[in-house]
Amino acid sequence: MHRPYLDIGTVLERIAHKHASVGVRPEQYQLVHDHLLAAFSRILGRAATRQVTAGWSELYWLVADALAHREADLYRRFGIKPGENWRQWVVVQRVQETADVISLLLEPADEWPTDPFVAEQYVSVAVPVDEGSFQIRQYSISSAPGTRRLRITVERTAGPGRPPGEVSCHLHDKVFLGDVLLLSPPFGEVVLDDSHDPLLFVSSGVGVAPLMGMLRHLVNTGADREVTYVHMDKSVTTHALRFELEELVAALPNARRILAYADLTCAPREAGPLPLDFASLTLPLNTRAYLCGTPIRMRSWRNELVRAGVDPVRIRYEVFGPDLWRAYT
Repeated sequence: MHRPYLDIGTVLERIAHKHASVGVRPEQYQLVHDHLLAAFSRILGRAATRQVTAGWSELYWLVADALAHREADLYRRFGIKPGENWRQWVVVQRVQETADVISLLLEPADEWPTDPFVAEQYVSVAVPVDEGSFQIRQYSISSAPGTRRLRITVERTAGPGRPPGEVSCHLHDKVFLGDVLLLSPPFGEVVLDDSHDPLLFVSSGVGVAPLMGMLRHLVNTGADREVTYVHMDKSVTTHALRFELEELVAALPNARRILAYADLTCAPREAGPLPLDFASLTLPLNTRAYLCGTPIRMRSWRNELVRAGVDPVRIRYEVFGPDLWRAYT
């Protein structure tokens, strides 16, 4: 029997946080509605009868109304109006983590307190691409809450067969100490639970970044939960925040670190080769898992963890970009 692991409430909550992060306004739902129904009519042709289009329209407005109300709640939490959620932040430190990954430590350019956030939330960053035009991308916060500053860790998006990312390349090539960025308040519904259940963190590449905020929060709050951290990467030279991960795991009383690399040159003695066998981890049945990597990798990890006995509803993940996962296992 197939078991759902993402119900409609979870999906709507995720969409609402994404919308609020980029400043979606209630009146924009009408524009989307009109273009969506026009697309249905073109694709369905004669099949797009009055009854069919009316049904789709009714369903759309049910979802849009639920989203608009939830987004209004999120905006009120920060005391802002829809579409007016941009705030200036100053770069106070820049660290070259690897050849293709940087970390930017930011603090508000004004005197107001930092917007409150929870470990593994994200901010939207708006950068100018030409006169009067901005591109927006979302980046996880890689630091823990509790200070006036926050950190984002950014991988340069570029490579053979794909165009360079406008925002990531701008941050890498044009943003340095003292520069100002436009950030949204922190959003995101995939946050660290407050139970005492054992934790499993799984990351690959720059996916390590948001999970660092969770680990540091556990250290800062003196947590004694059982923690297993698994990280997979090409090599030690591409493993961003590697020494920070080692430091945080060592600071937790019941934590272990498992590393796997495609290239084991200069790797720590305990590191193993890829692929990693999740069945060998020996995880408690009540483990809560947090995954961060590409959608394809996370889908594979999730399936392996379910086969290893982890409850699907206890597996959480964050996706930036289209979420194409099926709602059923």
